[in-house]
Amino acid sequence: MLEIDVRRRQGAFTLEMGFTAGSGVSALFGRSGSGKTSLVNMVAGLARPDRGRIVIDGRVLFDAAAGVDLPPEARRVGYVFQEHRLFPHLSVRQNLCFGRDMLPAAERTVSFDHVVAVLGIEPLLARRPSGLSGGEKQRVAIGRALLAAPRLLLMDEPLASLDGGRKNELLPFIAGLSRQFTIPILYVSHSMDEVLRLADTLVLVEDGRVAAIGPVEEVLSSPRHVGLTGQGDVGAVLAATLLDSDPRFGISRLGFAGGVLKVNLIDRPSGTPVRVRIHAHDIAIGRNPVGGLSVRNQLAATVRSVSAFDDTQVDVMLDCGGATLWSRITGEAQAELALAPGQQVTALIKTLTIARGDVADRPNRSSGALPG
Repeated sequence: MLEIDVRRRQGAFTLEMGFTAGSGVSALFGRSGSGKTSLVNMVAGLARPDRGRIVIDGRVLFDAAAGVDLPPEARRVGYVFQEHRLFPHLSVRQNLCFGRDMLPAAERTVSFDHVVAVLGIEPLLARRPSGLSGGEKQRVAIGRALLAAPRLLLMDEPLASLDGGRKNELLPFIAGLSRQFTIPILYVSHSMDEVLRLADTLVLVEDGRVAAIGPVEEVLSSPRHVGLTGQGDVGAVLAATLLDSDPRFGISRLGFAGGVLKVNLIDRPSGTPVRVRIHAHDIAIGRNPVGGLSVRNQLAATVRSVSAFDDTQVDVMLDCGGATLWSRITGEAQAELALAPGQQVTALIKTLTIARGDVADRPNRSSGALPG
């Protein structure tokens, strides 16, 4: 478990954050300059807080009051940067072993062969970094960090410099890291797609403060945080399980707390836990179930709240079997429907509006994060 409670003044900017992150992947998400990288640098020992404490699994890395400030090499924290930072004169094998060889034999608890197999880099071992693609370099950088047997892995926008294809190549590797190596990960990102696919816990950062923290599904489905998560990503995120698929029609069925949801075909085995993001503009509301429509998803729901988004649009939060759905409709529609809390309605969602990028494997493990 990672415990953070730090304060640091950087010119006119003051960072003051406190939270506790459990196992799995905790994503730090916020605008550029909000303090995400500054925070992970303090955890790594590359920057010193003015006050506070940083503790990993009961081991104090920093405590201003007690005069504890372990140097980076003594913290047992792995760090994967935006740039791979590999040694150009060393082979991939030598780069991988660089940090590992500095450890006492008894502390080399991560298997070289396991790391190589998980990251799929065995064919690269004899090559130099100059002969690798961007995605391959990042895989090697991740492997080097893992082989140093860290108690915590820091990843600072590791995919930011890669194109879409390379990102898609690396995301499955990163998604499996915490599971495969039981190492908690603090992941900095400005991509909501990455958060959706990787994170257990989401920490929203604004102006050097923790603005919100909690399970990804909860934080992303709350209208209170819309200014921080981005207008393009407004909507609900549901925890679901893949029930079955019908390749004839290109459709998969997902089971969630509110029933069954049909989406575009997902190439995963039945029983796979997934997350599905449904954008607020893609949910229509009817007073009653409607027959004779091409819309495949009609879900019984209860209006939880109605609030104006701006002069012309209204946000309607729905309770669907305990799951939250978020619909954004026109003011004209609200004037006609007169929706009010407690009203029974039907949520209408077209299958084709839920794109493949809106469905991601869901981490199937327990994790937690609590405000500090």
